[in-house]
Amino acid sequence: MRLTHVTQLRLPFGRLWGYDVSASELGRQLPVSFDQRIHVGLGDRPGSWMAISFRLPSRATREMLADAWLAVIARHGTLRTAFARDDDGHPRLHEIRIDGGTWVEHEIAPGQAVNDAVREVLDAACSPYRRPSYRLCVLENATGVTVVIGADHAHVDMWSMLVIARDLMAAVDAGREGRDPWSAPAAAFVEHTTSLLERPSAPDDVRRRWADIIRDSGGAMPRFPLPLGPPEPHRERVEVRDVLDADDSAAFEAQARGDGVSTLALAVVAMTAVTRALAGTALRAIFPVHSRYEQTWHDSVGWFITNSVLESAVAEPRDAAAAVKEAVRLGSWPLADVLEPWGGMPVAPGMFAISWLDLRRLPVRIDSVGLDAQYVGAAIDTDGVMLWFILDESGLHLRCRYPDTAEARANVGEWLDLLVARLRTDARTSVRGLLRVADRTYRMERAARADIPAIAALLADDPFGAEREDAELGRYESAYNAVIRDRSNFLGVVRDDAGRIVATMQLTVIPGLSRGGSTRLQIEGLRVAPAERSQGLGTAMVQWAHDFGRSRGATLAQVTTDEARDRARAFYTGLGYRTAHVGLKRPLDGTAHRPSVGGGAYAGGVPRGGAAMSDIEERSESAHVPAPGEPSIPELEEDENIAPRPEEEIADLLRAEPDTGEHVS
Repeated sequence: MRLTHVTQLRLPFGRLWGYDVSASELGRQLPVSFDQRIHVGLGDRPGSWMAISFRLPSRATREMLADAWLAVIARHGTLRTAFARDDDGHPRLHEIRIDGGTWVEHEIAPGQAVNDAVREVLDAACSPYRRPSYRLCVLENATGVTVVIGADHAHVDMWSMLVIARDLMAAVDAGREGRDPWSAPAAAFVEHTTSLLERPSAPDDVRRRWADIIRDSGGAMPRFPLPLGPPEPHRERVEVRDVLDADDSAAFEAQARGDGVSTLALAVVAMTAVTRALAGTALRAIFPVHSRYEQTWHDSVGWFITNSVLESAVAEPRDAAAAVKEAVRLGSWPLADVLEPWGGMPVAPGMFAISWLDLRRLPVRIDSVGLDAQYVGAAIDTDGVMLWFILDESGLHLRCRYPDTAEARANVGEWLDLLVARLRTDARTSVRGLLRVADRTYRMERAARADIPAIAALLADDPFGAEREDAELGRYESAYNAVIRDRSNFLGVVRDDAGRIVATMQLTVIPGLSRGGSTRLQIEGLRVAPAERSQGLGTAMVQWAHDFGRSRGATLAQVTTDEARDRARAFYTGLGYRTAHVGLKRPLDGTAHRPSVGGGAYAGGVPRGGAAMSDIEERSESAHVPAPGEPSIPELEEDENIAPRPEEEIADLLRAEPDTGEHVS
């Protein structure tokens, strides 16, 4: 799920509605967390909120949504609290009661962008001292309902926004079925605040380390190491970049595993190297860490984030891993006590913060793709640099906010450019791409356009391919364009240690509802150059393909070869494959015979019903003519019209590897 910005948010045009709940007078006073005190103490201001948007999976009336929203509010205690100022102007937190309200339409003015209209609503409703400081909005049009929920940051974090979205949809479904959506309220954030206040003070070594980092940062929290322009708030510049796709993310993670560290630690290596190259100093940054240290808080809503500091001086995996571990420890103690010598958090213009969130590891999940869900950041003025990383099933994404000055554009922009380039290089030179065969090493890479002639030559270098393949490269280029547009395809080439392309194959990840919603891996177009055959390279490629399938969620690999290839079947049998299907095919270019039995055809001549077996041609392809002692490596394919697989099939070949675990913030 992308972390985007309100000015870049993808929203449909429609009627914009907001739900005004009724809030009681202030009730019992409650404890205020350290971060809440800092945030709310800055006063009412636009842009203090965060939001989530998503499309409802099914139609719901505004009345249904209002009832569901009230159920969510009743479940989460922080949504029934509000801030006020005490006699000295400091924030106090109080209980409030929330009752039903009314829907209000917010007019989208002529020429006004939908995003701007939503921003105006959230800026007005989601400010620290509003009662309450959150807002449910919906955009209605003919295609459905898009929900936007914003809340002042004092009451939520990004994890909490997922909980709110999940619970709202659950409450809508429960309302349709006439049942209660949950049996009990979630643990309230105020209970977490109380538990933190009761924790022991930080040990002396933690205090000393905080003091060292603050001293090395010039007596304040860490700042961006390059000039940002005049040290005052400026209009923000926000960049959202897709850093790694799903395949490159898997390669990056494989490199991290190979180095014995987390994905986060390997990213810190890259940031450390870039900082050292451009600024000649260690990487120092504010480092938010989550404080949901018990399962009790996993389904709660609140600001379960505390700040730590990260210092990484050496761009090596083990050193970066130690820096991350230290940052987590430094953030595990009550900060009010740790920062008391500085009178609280020592802020300064130019502060630099790095946030890392791996959505795949959260215990709270929503279908972000099907719901078109987006995290939404507000628009503010800023004097510092904030960098968010989001890692999900689609890959690694970042969002960076910095002052929109000439100096910041140049310096932060260059830092980001080098960082993204380093991360992509690390992914594409990862150990995941290495194929080790005997005493030789090859590298599997995603094919580039310049590789098309070499791929075409490999495809044609086969008794069957010599008859089927086309000498005209234009057709291959058109096919390449179609392949790369769909990220479920991976067209790979294998290079030897001299950089020559010596093999190729195409992998396709096929999701489906059959077999309990299993995802399948299809391998086809596997070719090995004649000089490289009989060395085990084909086996290494198939094993690499299995790892690729696992990383994309596949639980089954499928291959076919024509019946005459005894060696090919022996090869696949040796890799755990079993013959379980009959593959059928027929041309779709109108050259096939019309069916002689069973059903008719539409005017174009393609059968609608059954066809005689003479009309169906079995696919027959091979990667190469095998050398003595080596089975051939054929092209791999499976038709949808297949018999059920027996229980002893090969799903175990793609059983997922255990998760390495990683800190989430």
